[in-house]
Amino acid sequence: MKVLLFGEFNRTHWNIKKGLETLGHKVIVVSTTDGFKKVDVDIELKNNYSTFLLKKIRILVYKITGIDLTAKSIKKQLISKKTELKSFDIVQFINEAPFDFNRADQEDIFKWISMLNTKVYLLSTGLDYPSVSYAFDKKFRYSILTPFFEKKGSKQDFSPALSYLTPEHLKLHKRIFKTIEGVISNDLDYHIPLQDHPKYLGMIPHAIDLSELIYKAPKIEDKVIIFHGINTYNYYKKGNDLFEAALDIISQKYSDRVEIIVAKNLPYKDYITSFDKAHILLDQVYAYDQGFNALEAMAKGKVVFTGAEKEWEGYYNVEEDTIVINALPNAEAIALKLESLIKNPEKLIKISKNAREFVEIHHDHINCSKQYLEKWS
Repeated sequence: MKVLLFGEFNRTHWNIKKGLETLGHKVIVVSTTDGFKKVDVDIELKNNYSTFLLKKIRILVYKITGIDLTAKSIKKQLISKKTELKSFDIVQFINEAPFDFNRADQEDIFKWISMLNTKVYLLSTGLDYPSVSYAFDKKFRYSILTPFFEKKGSKQDFSPALSYLTPEHLKLHKRIFKTIEGVISNDLDYHIPLQDHPKYLGMIPHAIDLSELIYKAPKIEDKVIIFHGINTYNYYKKGNDLFEAALDIISQKYSDRVEIIVAKNLPYKDYITSFDKAHILLDQVYAYDQGFNALEAMAKGKVVFTGAEKEWEGYYNVEEDTIVINALPNAEAIALKLESLIKNPEKLIKISKNAREFVEIHHDHINCSKQYLEKWS
């Protein structure tokens, strides 16, 4: 089978590609390299207007003419690769709007890729209309839009999420769902809003390539080491302000028993090794399930503070805070859970082992790829 995976966040599609190739299929990933993360792709779509000066020129040209130079450049790159992008049995788009430009141009790209190939599917991961509208209507107990409702940050901080509720995006969303064979989610934050949709095919957990993630049991010699990786572009959406407030509490109470490492906007190849010596990793707050970064850290034996709500516990039939630590949207609550681990380091060792086993059972990229083949057929 020939499979085209279009778009990339973290290494979501790359790991599916590797699993499918192990199973004997031909697969290519076509995408930008996900901003500063610089992830792997087979055919790279380059953002030629990313420097300060060229961004200004792009904005000016758009204001005067309505033409987006980045969209025009991406379209030109795709057309030049037409021979390599057609006649696939399956195309899977990673998102309704994988590019940072207007929805009309993205609709053109979706239609063009769809016409060149046979069956088209959508992966619901990252922001999309179903999950953002569900969050905006406050159907989640808390969500990535909770900081917006609490008036944290600026309007610009939440414009990427809110853009999925605009008339322009709704038009694109309807076009996509009219065309696709079906939509698949890869964690509960996207699964829950889609459950009653007629084109929903179900959830396949994030695919993680465990061969590249070596497990190391925690060794606590002097201090408990806490790692906080910050993506400044999603600062409030990920709950980084709450993590920082919790760390302030911990650093004041246990300055002699903890070491705190903070890193910002690291490329993937640097990020994945930057937390190696840490025992605890702070990932995100406003989630019900683990995202990609959390799962990779769990596979390496880190105790991760992330989404692990009761819906996740029920879905996987696991007990609270035994595999990951559910990071609640409350700095004092986060600090209390950190304090418990600092006082009882033996818990770190047990949770670390459980975390690796959980990823092996539910997130192995080859097993996940088999599930994609089943849903596509």
